[in-house]
Amino acid sequence: MERWGGGGGLCPGEEEGEADWELSYSLLPVLYMLVFVLGLSGNGIVIFTVWRAPAGGTGGGGWRSADTYIGNLALADLAFVVTLPLWAAYTALRFHWPFGSVLCKLSSYLVLLNMFASAFCLSCLSFERYLAVVHSLSRARLLRSRRAATLLSLGALWLLAGLLALPALLLRDTQRRPPLNATVCDMDYSRVASPEQERYWLGALSLGTTALGFVLPLLLMTVFYCCLGGAVTRHFQHLKKEEQKRRRLLRIIAALVAVFALCWLPFHLLKGLYVLGWLGLLDLPCAAQDLIVRLHPYATCLAYVNSCLNPFLYAFLDLRFRARCLRLLGLRRPRPRRPSASLSSTASAQTQKSELPSLATKV
Repeated sequence: MERWGGGGGLCPGEEEGEADWELSYSLLPVLYMLVFVLGLSGNGIVIFTVWRAPAGGTGGGGWRSADTYIGNLALADLAFVVTLPLWAAYTALRFHWPFGSVLCKLSSYLVLLNMFASAFCLSCLSFERYLAVVHSLSRARLLRSRRAATLLSLGALWLLAGLLALPALLLRDTQRRPPLNATVCDMDYSRVASPEQERYWLGALSLGTTALGFVLPLLLMTVFYCCLGGAVTRHFQHLKKEEQKRRRLLRIIAALVAVFALCWLPFHLLKGLYVLGWLGLLDLPCAAQDLIVRLHPYATCLAYVNSCLNPFLYAFLDLRFRARCLRLLGLRRPRPRRPSASLSSTASAQTQKSELPSLATKV
């Protein structure tokens, strides 16, 4: 969001070579607006599909709490991507913020809120999918309790994300920064700490954000999806006809974890190295410090890309969700209704037989 540079622990003369940033001033706004367009349309379609779905669930087959998590994930991403035109203009203006203190605080808060809410939604979604497999294998039917648990977890998720994002709302503000005397939107620790203590506030908030918003959720997702992959593998190992479904599901599982990690890892890694160098805990040569500062905006942009990839990874790869979306958009004919009276007993008898082989489309 902001351009790092200046201050204790970093090499002098960072403001020299301003011409080296010319490409960033032109390229980054284009990338931000591309993420804005894709994220706005993709997440908008996901929210439209989830909230227009009937009580029976997306695409038939009953209500799934996974759809609720997908909808909330899209909502978090959508709340963030609407701020990207501001950050695009901020970068195009050479990191000058002309939009005032209120928008600086609010847009910064939404960025951090999205990071926490997305990570928590994905963690809950991975846990829910693991439970879906376990419950399917044991033929458990706890629909009402799962709905209540989903609503409770969503409330706790948003409350925790909102609280953890509060430092951005309280401490972010506009400041005049030399030598260009530009107005930047950056953290201001002077309200809570002396100049000697500011670096410790920076370290605690930055490393704490990385631990709670990336490391812990990624660890939980990895554990849940490994357990899920093991359960699916054990289930399908004797069902040759379902081998293709098993491979497809495991590929989706691997993509979910890998894309989240790849999009956010460079951002958190560079931020961690920068903070450790700022605190004097890591002795980095000047060339390495300069490289970290120059790569940071691109790592931030890569992290933002995750918000426009989520609709495809967490929704459109789900066959039932995709079918429901296409029907709502008028791109697929509605599924014809079957006479329930004459087939009710047959469907009931076949449910248990087909329940386990259809696991790949339920998760």
